[in-house]
Amino acid sequence: MATAKMRVSYSISAFVVLFTLLNVGKCDEQVPLMLWTSEGISLPSQSPPPAGHIVGQDQLDAYLHEALTAGPRNVLLFLQDKMSIEDFTIYGGAFGNKQDSSFPNLEGALLSSPSPLVLPAVSWPASNAVIGELQDQLETSPLYMDAETLSQLRLNASSPALLVFRLPYGTGADLMSAREILSGNDEVIGQVLSIMKTQSVPYVAIYTALRPSQEAAAALSLEAGVGGGRSLLQSRGSHKERERERERQRKVKEKAGIYGPVEFKERDTTCILLWATSLSVSILRGGHWEDHDLTPSTFGEGVSPKLHGSVCDQTKARLVLNYEDVLGHRNFKLIFAMSQRHYQVSARRWFTMDAVELEYDGTKATFNGSRNIYAPAEYSYRCDSVTSFRWPALFPRSSKDPANQWRVSFEDFQIQGFNVTGSDFSYASDCAGFFTPGIWMGLMTSLLMVLVLTYGLHMIMQLRTMDRFDDPKGPAISVPQTE
Repeated sequence: MATAKMRVSYSISAFVVLFTLLNVGKCDEQVPLMLWTSEGISLPSQSPPPAGHIVGQDQLDAYLHEALTAGPRNVLLFLQDKMSIEDFTIYGGAFGNKQDSSFPNLEGALLSSPSPLVLPAVSWPASNAVIGELQDQLETSPLYMDAETLSQLRLNASSPALLVFRLPYGTGADLMSAREILSGNDEVIGQVLSIMKTQSVPYVAIYTALRPSQEAAAALSLEAGVGGGRSLLQSRGSHKERERERERQRKVKEKAGIYGPVEFKERDTTCILLWATSLSVSILRGGHWEDHDLTPSTFGEGVSPKLHGSVCDQTKARLVLNYEDVLGHRNFKLIFAMSQRHYQVSARRWFTMDAVELEYDGTKATFNGSRNIYAPAEYSYRCDSVTSFRWPALFPRSSKDPANQWRVSFEDFQIQGFNVTGSDFSYASDCAGFFTPGIWMGLMTSLLMVLVLTYGLHMIMQLRTMDRFDDPKGPAISVPQTE
């Protein structure tokens, strides 16, 4: 145990310096990853990568597969928005000032774990895909949690569970605010580990981030001062290669007719996603409906919808799509208003589409969607058709609301306003009810067959045999006509 503690302590303090010196030119491309287990749970020994080595997708998958094959099936994933090696250099007390460390709970967890693993440099696309890899290996969907929700949840050591705890990251030049946010994240880690210890459930914990916190420009300036012009040219060359790869992928998607969802970002982090094959609105004029298709102005390559007015936080999200010249209205807005809250009955958080609003020339038409459009907070919502007129899921707020003169129709609709990871939707909660038309047909057919079988059995039970039989050796039976 003493040897393990010395190895962890050396890893925490030394990998920062070694990685910074040996790979400073590419600090904008990697994020650290730390893995540990609960006390008393040992994993097969895995050799950490050599100093300066970048762990790619395949190697990270091998590390996770080895840990999850031999370890517990309950995984705690602490996923920070951004993180780089410099965060531990500045805030982790890496050079002896442990009293100023922002990660006391993290260091304590690594020291108490029999099988810690510290990966200083993981390719950030690999860390960004860690949720999908864990989901595939555990064969379960991720549950986005917080400490309060976890305290009400009862885990089973024999059933796999992937619990994701999203952690923020401070941006800007205010070092104290960044330190406070990282300290708050460390306190969340400590609270979660305390709850797991109270429940006596073994677990594997992982701490990483979606992308690096250091900007490429800062990395280039640091590299120019340390490594000289050659490293700077190499970094610029790799940047050009990445741009060419993005352009190639864009052309491939354009040829295939594939376009990405609408993304709204708050502080460079995606918080709302919207996708549909068709967005259309109609207005009643002169006794007939006039239609307008909003899809070409919303989706497609080279299309950048105007999203000013959109906001998002932990409890409310509002996506505003701004258009011009829609059905004679110079300024037109399509607004999706969402909220989430915790429900004690289900012991989880749910989000609802509170309203779909149309704003035009100072008038607002509001459709209520909270009765039909809802999903768990960690999921996205998807439906083949969301309309206000044909099997409606949206209803005018009142009989006098201007929404009575409008129709909205969204085909192959999918939206997510909370717990967005990267630029991809989470697992979708579909709008299809339990009793689909196929199920109803099967139930009715089965009921009809049961009725026919019951009638047949009833008829068989009503059959009666003769109480007199003709004896060929005796006199013939005489049946009076009066009987």
